[in-house]
Amino acid sequence: MLVAAATTTYYLMLMFRSFRQLAVWAALAVFTQLPPAMADPASGLRLLMIEQPGCAYCVAFNRDIAPIYEKTEHGAAAPLFHADLRKDMPEGITLESRPFVTPTFILIGPDGHEMSRMTGFPGEDFFWPYIAKMIEEAQTELGQPALN
Repeated sequence: MLVAAATTTYYLMLMFRSFRQLAVWAALAVFTQLPPAMADPASGLRLLMIEQPGCAYCVAFNRDIAPIYEKTEHGAAAPLFHADLRKDMPEGITLESRPFVTPTFILIGPDGHEMSRMTGFPGEDFFWPYIAKMIEEAQTELGQPALN
């Protein structure tokens, strides 16, 4: 029995590169049971990720964060969509300035205008609180209820 548990733990550690990532996935199991009101992106906010081929930080984000982002309260409040740095911006999007670093995360308001941005991806420990703050400030500005 002990050997089976050790083997299972070993394979889980291979799948998840760190205990922190394993903890994030475990927490995700709880967040996937979001109430229906949170799953509806009624706020009109969207999170635009500007990326480009060959960007190692974009690859890290798309591997470690993007798959779970949509299942979090942040993803419910501001769904993620992507655009290529070297191509035209999506139709109806107005930015303060053209991004020049990837990844750049831009919070887009209901009217299609940029509300705030985060340049770079220094890791999940920085990403989650910063994105939460961006969404909270935007919701306050729009007069919407904040994230719980």
